[in-house]
Order: sequence, then structure tokens, then C-alpha cells
Amino acid sequence: MPRYVIEREFPDPLDVPTDESGACLYRQIPYHCADEGVTWLHSYVTPDRKRSFCVFDGPSPDAIRRAATRSRLPVHAITHTRVLSPDSYL
Repeated sequence: MPRYVIEREFPDPLDVPTDESGACLYRQIPYHCADEGVTWLHSYVTPDRKRSFCVFDGPSPDAIRRAATRSRLPVHAITHTRVLSPDSYL
């Protein structure tokens, strides 16, 4: 399955509630993704919380965009990537 890094930009700092409302909101994302054949692996958020870099596996950039639309998340850029790590050379 192809792997993608999705860059997101937010006009206001990303507010991730740490209570049940936030958990409920973020629990829905994998379901929206699954409907498109996409898997959310993990995300990184900048200290100012205005940008995120999210790692997904999915069949195509279009599937990633559809999943983002269903989750009401912006997409600034989608980059097809491969894993490169120190373990690759052991």
C-alpha cells in the first residue's frame, strides 16, 4: 500500500480537546478513512499548532483527499513517500 505524508495548515491553532469530546471527534477519523481504504498511522503537530504532518497509507491521493473531506480536515499538500530509517541498513 502506498504511503503518504499529508501537510495540513490551520488558520487558527489546532485545538485538540483532551476530554471525551476530543476523543469522540478523533475516533471518527479512522472510520472515515476506512471507507476510502485509507489508514491513519500517526501525525506530528508544530509547536504553534498551525501545521500538521500526517502519515497515511492509502490507495491514492484522491482517496486521501476524500477521507480528509469526510473528516473535515484541510489538505495543503500530499507527498508520496517511502520509509527510510536506520533499520533499513542493519
